[in-house]
Amino acid sequence: MTILAFGINHATAPVDLREKIIFSSDAIPDALGELTHQQGVNEAAILSTCNRTEIYCSLEESRNERPIAWLSEYHGLKQEQLAPFLYTHPDAHAVKHMLRVASGLDSMVLGEPQVLGQLKSSYQTALKAGSIGKYLGRLFQHSFKVAKEIRTTTTIGNHPVSVAFAAVRLAQQIFGDLSGQTALLIGAGDTIELTAKHLHENGLSRMIIANRTLQRSQHLSSEYSAYAITLGDIPQHLAEADIIISSTASPLPILGKGAFESAIKVRKHRPVFVVDIAVPRDIEPEVGDLDDVYLYTIDDLKDVIQDNMHSRQKAAQQAEEIIDTQVTHFMDWLGSLDAVSTIRALRNQAQSIQEEVFVLAQKKLQSGADPEQVLQEVTQTLTNKLIHSPSSQLRAAGAAGRNDLLSAAYELFDLNMDHATSDPKK
Repeated sequence: MTILAFGINHATAPVDLREKIIFSSDAIPDALGELTHQQGVNEAAILSTCNRTEIYCSLEESRNERPIAWLSEYHGLKQEQLAPFLYTHPDAHAVKHMLRVASGLDSMVLGEPQVLGQLKSSYQTALKAGSIGKYLGRLFQHSFKVAKEIRTTTTIGNHPVSVAFAAVRLAQQIFGDLSGQTALLIGAGDTIELTAKHLHENGLSRMIIANRTLQRSQHLSSEYSAYAITLGDIPQHLAEADIIISSTASPLPILGKGAFESAIKVRKHRPVFVVDIAVPRDIEPEVGDLDDVYLYTIDDLKDVIQDNMHSRQKAAQQAEEIIDTQVTHFMDWLGSLDAVSTIRALRNQAQSIQEEVFVLAQKKLQSGADPEQVLQEVTQTLTNKLIHSPSSQLRAAGAAGRNDLLSAAYELFDLNMDHATSDPKK
């Protein structure tokens, strides 16, 4: 059995490739069913976010390339298109990778907590789809435990560094004081909610929040005295926005060049700062060609984020040490499973001998034999039968010069060397 983690992320692949292999939340259950029907795939889970798409599997054999080929085929890509950007982690490397992902050590924003929630959602989806079993189930639970330990014992989460924070910091660099600006936030997920919080804390004067449903927009708007609209209302309000930050789950762009051209005319060419955090992108790339629009994608925030990372580096080193220890613990558990069938067979054999000797003792007692004599005979018979097979194998090992097996017997049976050199008849 092999555990395998593979995929692409913000560090290995550009956004235009990441958006091609993203899985929508609605598509994941069926995709998991399809994946676990591939030859040799026993368990599977899919984590798909704006920054990464990766798959966790347990496989019957270590050399099974079928899941990787499936990923390309599922998204209609040739394997050679994906291969240069793909990472694969087997066994202990897969365990370490998942622990690092859960703890935020593999994120664009070091130590960010959102990915842990996304990993938990991935686990729940796979659980409902029936694609999680003993191995991946234990690995996910172990990763959640380690992430919690790292949050508790290090300072990695003590500083407000996130994609949302980076977007707001970039807006401050462009506009300086935000108190006279209007922001249009598109979407209502965790990233937009965090962005609204940072903008509010930095004195933004007016905020518009657009979402597919007005109810969700109103729920978030009520917290920050913002104005709620639907996605269909955006064209009427686009010209009001000095800052636009978008993060939806739409599979297609929701704003194009034409909408911005119209808004720019109304604004009389006052500049607009736009951050498209979504993958797939919410805003057509051609919008960035307009003179008065400053369009940034999630990849463009990397430099801003790096400036805020220094305070987390020491905590990250401590977290890596914790993870190395916890990888060993998980692999020890995994290795112990190999002994389960052997232990079960040994117990079954001993129980069979016990029952055989017990029946023999019962017959002797029923025939009127002396109980003390029966007890002595039973214990001697039981001892002889239990050690007969190991003794025969050890004699054969000695004759064959198998000193390694003889040494292993001392450790396996916890033998005392003094007993070995004494007279066996005493």
